[in-house]
Amino acid sequence: MNSILPNKADRMRGALWGFFIGDALAMPVHWYYNIAALWQDFGNIRDYQAPKAHHPNSIMALANTSKAGRGTQEGDIVGGVILKGKKQHWGQANRHYHQGMQAGDNTLNLLCARVLLRSLNTVGHYDSADFLREYISFMTEPDRHNDTYAESFHRDFFANYAQGVAPENCAGAEGHDTASIGGLVSLTLVVLATLRDGNLAATNAAALTQQRLTHRSTLLERHTLELSTLLFNIFNDTNPDIEQLACAAASRLGFPAAKVIQNVRSNQSSDLDVIGGLLSPACYIDQSFPSVLYLAARYTNDFEAALIANTNVGGDNCHRGAVLGAILGASLGVEAIPKRWINGLTAHAELNDEIERFIAQFE
Repeated sequence: MNSILPNKADRMRGALWGFFIGDALAMPVHWYYNIAALWQDFGNIRDYQAPKAHHPNSIMALANTSKAGRGTQEGDIVGGVILKGKKQHWGQANRHYHQGMQAGDNTLNLLCARVLLRSLNTVGHYDSADFLREYISFMTEPDRHNDTYAESFHRDFFANYAQGVAPENCAGAEGHDTASIGGLVSLTLVVLATLRDGNLAATNAAALTQQRLTHRSTLLERHTLELSTLLFNIFNDTNPDIEQLACAAASRLGFPAAKVIQNVRSNQSSDLDVIGGLLSPACYIDQSFPSVLYLAARYTNDFEAALIANTNVGGDNCHRGAVLGAILGASLGVEAIPKRWINGLTAHAELNDEIERFIAQFE
């Protein structure tokens, strides 16, 4: 590892590149819960791959196309309002959530985060109303992206929007999966955009504002504040102890990460004993965010090993990977990230321009 500590700009680059890399690396095995099937289909994933046509654990055929959660596929929010031209994939058994995507592509939540990134670059500060306008345009216009699946919160938002609800009030009522790791994905950008003010309270308030546009959940808000505070503290320490910071955050959330890591190291246990054993690999925030903190603390100086571990334990690894990549990228800086992963992102050239423009404005 480079002994020269990264400066703020390189940490911001690390956080932003790490953010997109963590998602793209996990994309082909997103929501795989059968680890034997993951290995059968891909082996141990270390680089970008395209998804298979068949997904052994897909329940997209059971998802409601008119609102959040499971239900019938008679509604046309999917197909008529968002994901135009994609509804036919939802009714097919074992259809991959990201069918047709290519190695190095990002999933929908990260593409929506890029909408926020471009909004920040254009406006020069965080503007929730500008983001909402651009988000609605991105989601409702055809052929703006190549993903197939939209999480419950997107479907609820646009079900309300189609009924004429004002955009700032379109977040759906809390359901069983509202408090999920997908709700944290875009927050890294808001935190980074407010760092220059040096005010944790203002950073936390902006993060909550962004989260509440699409998610209504007091449980999720608790985790939002932990992520926001963690990133703020990383950037306000010239040499952050990410293991200590991540373990402290996990402890406040009720997960004894320090003791778990000590036990894993003593017994040479697998990450699957923790994520898939002690913690669920699913999206639910009380399990998924502690999983991120565990991985950040265990692989504190090894960005590559952390992202590979996250990918290969399956579950909601895309959204975990985005948050994990942001945390470790912020701590270690861009030089800790394998160049092949940066260069291998499908949107590498466009992302580079967007990231550099962001840093020029917000460093």
